[in-house]
Amino acid sequence: MGQQQLQQLSQELQQIQEEIEELEANVEAIQQQKTETDEAIEALETLETDSTVQVPIGGGAYLRANVEDIDEVIVELGADYAGQFEQDDAVDALESKKENLDDRIDEVNSEIAELESESTELEQQAQQLQQQAMQQQMQGMGQGQGPDE
Repeated sequence: MGQQQLQQLSQELQQIQEEIEELEANVEAIQQQKTETDEAIEALETLETDSTVQVPIGGGAYLRANVEDIDEVIVELGADYAGQFEQDDAVDALESKKENLDDRIDEVNSEIAELESESTELEQQAQQLQQQAMQQQMQGMGQGQGPDE
């Protein structure tokens, strides 16, 4: 029965580790969104009407374009919605987006911490089971060897 419990704990630990890895990848993706948002904020704060920019068109290709009007900025709001903002309002919208990303990172990091705590607890249980199994094995060996009569 002890071996079966150890195997079950091992499977649970593996599952927790996989969940942690997924969540860590999620944090990296959110960090990437945050970096892109920072870059957009920096661009909006430095660009002016009639500035020349490079616009990505996909596949690693870019076009040069002139900014006709910096006060017509389209910002993704989430859930497949976007809004048109003036320059300062667009920066505010992006700052708000960044705060939401920070909140999400905190939430995911909390989930990771909970899983790591659960993992530590399961590892301790596994060690206790292994020690018990070793003690039982040692006791079994000691009982089989008695003094000769």
